[in-house]
Amino acid sequence: MRVLVVEDDREVANYLRLGLREFGVVVDVVADGRDAAEAARDPHYDALIVDRMLPGLDGLELIRRLRGEGVTTPVVILSALSHVDERIRGLKAGGDDYVAKPYVLAELHARLEAVVRRRSVPVPRTRLEVGDLILDLGTRSASRAGAAVHLHPREFMLLEYLMRHAGQVVTRTMLREAVWDYHFHPQTNTLDVHISRLRQKIETDPEKPMLITVRGAGYCLRAP
Repeated sequence: MRVLVVEDDREVANYLRLGLREFGVVVDVVADGRDAAEAARDPHYDALIVDRMLPGLDGLELIRRLRGEGVTTPVVILSALSHVDERIRGLKAGGDDYVAKPYVLAELHARLEAVVRRRSVPVPRTRLEVGDLILDLGTRSASRAGAAVHLHPREFMLLEYLMRHAGQVVTRTMLREAVWDYHFHPQTNTLDVHISRLRQKIETDPEKPMLITVRGAGYCLRAP
């Protein structure tokens, strides 16, 4: 783990550098808030430890600036200002955790590991794209080449499954299980009807189909 410590107290900074080294953490130190605003843009840092009271640029203003620039590196705020109102201010400014002084070094390291671990959790995709076909899972809407595509709930579920497996052949059984959970007899033509309606809604040029029937296997959605 590589961490940038933003701390103007040389004694405290050296303590953090030497102490965290015992946990296998590589520590760089910056003493000025303005210098930290530049150094923290380095994407190789796994986390930042930021003191509240800094020369050049206050710690909270530093965090706000970084978040405004799109820097998402986890930040642990380290401060003697321990009142609950101060902790709330720090978290609202964009800090991921707040550790009040005095602190136990082992706990600080554990909190560093926790914020880094949370960052590594993949964020669920809310927008699927195949060519110019777009499915927005947040608004439950679809569009093709910028034009809205109005889908019924089952059609939306069907298209979502196909887009999540774009370029792959998905079988009829896979679609039934994903969209209907086998709540209809497999001999009915329910799936065929929905595939036909979906194809009519998303395809704009019969010469360039997107939803392909793979004879004897299933279906494949791909960009034309």
